[in-house]
Amino acid sequence: MKTYFFSLFSFLLLFCSNNSTETKSVTKENTQKHPKFGSYWYQGKAEVTSYELLQNRYGKIRKGTAATIFVTEDFLPEKQVKADYQNKNNIPVLKLNATKKFVTGIYPYSLMTSTFTPIQPNENAIKISFSSQEWCGNTYVQMNNRTNYDINFYSYFESNTDKKISLEKAVLENDFWNQLRINPKKIKTGNYPIIPAFEYLALNHKEIKSYTATVSLTESEGLLNFKINYPKLNRTLSIALNKEFPFTIESWEETITKNGKDFTTSAKKIKTILSPYWNEKGENGLKLRKELGL
Repeated sequence: MKTYFFSLFSFLLLFCSNNSTETKSVTKENTQKHPKFGSYWYQGKAEVTSYELLQNRYGKIRKGTAATIFVTEDFLPEKQVKADYQNKNNIPVLKLNATKKFVTGIYPYSLMTSTFTPIQPNENAIKISFSSQEWCGNTYVQMNNRTNYDINFYSYFESNTDKKISLEKAVLENDFWNQLRINPKKIKTGNYPIIPAFEYLALNHKEIKSYTATVSLTESEGLLNFKINYPKLNRTLSIALNKEFPFTIESWEETITKNGKDFTTSAKKIKTILSPYWNEKGENGLKLRKELGL
């Protein structure tokens, strides 16, 4: 009897430990995702990619680094957080943590956006958060997808002060990054309202709402070129990704036109690895970080 209880305890301990990692088996299947989706994204690893970053800030180009961390998770639909345990009501999502680090003069910037997109193509994100840390202060935005988009915005700027917004639902620019990885051919092209990336809205003190945009997807030289143009904002985002699965993102550009002059932020891929990075806390993790050029 003691042996039985010990074995049961060991099993439960192992089960709980395995469920504490970033990825886990997804509880719902989807026939619209790419046929190879499962074999790549359900390996128990995240895809980590580093980029050389040229960031436009205060009218000048700042050198830095960017990283994208894509990983599948089970998500709780009501609490809208990552699930600790598997449950039939969990929603399978592709999560993107996108980071940027650069310096403006004496002081540094650290930016991060987290987007939780259902693996069902063209479903809106369940949750998005954006944060900016720099020596002047913090800015934080969180969107929860409920009856409307419930948005909480916090900032140290008087002109961009704390606010709570209930916004009518529309397509979210942040979602496109995940949808391109799930199945780019499922993304709607043409003209329609889009809520721009929360990073752009927060850093440029723009009203949080949808703006009419033109979306296109073309192919050239072995790459898919995804583009969003916002005429009213004088802003264009272009993302270049491999045309073959798993549609790795090779580079991107964001161009904003002010007073007839273009200001462009760009990023070019350094390295992509697949890793259960949450376990890489030792010396091997430092080697992987060096390999990524971060």
